[in-house]
Amino acid sequence: MVDYMKSAFQNLGRKRVRTALTILGIAIGVASVIIIGNISQCGTNALSTELESLGLSGLTISSSSDAATVSLNENDLNIIKRCDQVEQAAPVLVESTDISARKLSSKALVWGIDTNASQIISINLLYGRFFSTEDISTNANVCLVDEAFSKSTYLRSNIIGKNVSIMCGGVEESYKVIGIIKTGSGLLQNIIGNYIPTFVYVPYTAIQTAYGRDDFDQIVVKIKSDGNVESIGKTIVDALNRNNGTTDAFVSNNLAKQKDSLTNMLGIVTLILSAVGAVSLLVASLSIMTVMLVSVNERTREIGIKKAIGAKRSSIMLEFMFEAVLISLIGCAFGIAAGYFISFAGAEYFGIRLSTRVDIMMLAVEFSILSGTVFGVYPAYKASRLKPVDALRQE
Repeated sequence: MVDYMKSAFQNLGRKRVRTALTILGIAIGVASVIIIGNISQCGTNALSTELESLGLSGLTISSSSDAATVSLNENDLNIIKRCDQVEQAAPVLVESTDISARKLSSKALVWGIDTNASQIISINLLYGRFFSTEDISTNANVCLVDEAFSKSTYLRSNIIGKNVSIMCGGVEESYKVIGIIKTGSGLLQNIIGNYIPTFVYVPYTAIQTAYGRDDFDQIVVKIKSDGNVESIGKTIVDALNRNNGTTDAFVSNNLAKQKDSLTNMLGIVTLILSAVGAVSLLVASLSIMTVMLVSVNERTREIGIKKAIGAKRSSIMLEFMFEAVLISLIGCAFGIAAGYFISFAGAEYFGIRLSTRVDIMMLAVEFSILSGTVFGVYPAYKASRLKPVDALRQE
């Protein structure tokens, strides 16, 4: 086995440029598949974190789009809280508006939430505090802003105590910053930060007062750990319909299920893109066959001499097979190194944590070695079938 390996290294070293180009083709194919897999995994993780940070990982109750005369109110909130298997429930109001500080203005989504919202949705508080019961009862003009807004306006993360202006119902009102939150992984802000709105959280009563509302856009619900989200959602909807004398006025959304569906879709896209990347591996493997066939033709006389002095057909075949496999192995090694180097560099640039796809990497390596071996069989078989007399006639 060691002799075959030494012989393979020596034979490949005879034509260094040709061998290097073949190895490069394998490396590019492996690297492309690994990069695609890593990008997909990072995107999937970041998207999941972003959705969870916006409270999109649990059950939400809202009025149906067909029920124009029915909306959620305090009475509905109390009914939901009394339902079995409901651990907590909180109202949510959302308004799209403008926010400004130090004469810098940006689009914002203002989320009206309750004191217990942080226990239901994922709000990562970096500095300051959440809303208190007094803030809710007095409709206080206090807010939580995201870190990206803090850095863009004051060039630092902590701006506790500063005032920002929020356009509410056509009137610009001043809100005191009492907390700084980090929205998800920050991936969206890093990539398209100039095109997405700032996220601002205020007491839901403040939005109701500013916009003259007494209803909610949604009610987010935290289910007990042993509860079935689908069945509990149906139970809540039925209870609300009975209380309001309606039939299909309310709907429940299991957003965790929708998030899983989206994640599965991204997984399918990853497999499709990986398959496209695997085409380059197939092309590179074909180049192995071409190189090995040329090598057989160049070494026909050498093969004839070996067979004339007693070399077995299996020995000749193994010699060429080792060369094909060695090219694949070296190409895979360089491809893995290049793929992960580019992946780490990209993750560092965008400021996200790299999530590697070991399964994709192993699949690429296995496919590369298998295809290299398969396409090396024919040249090896052709070399082993040469007759010594015919081989020695070759010039």
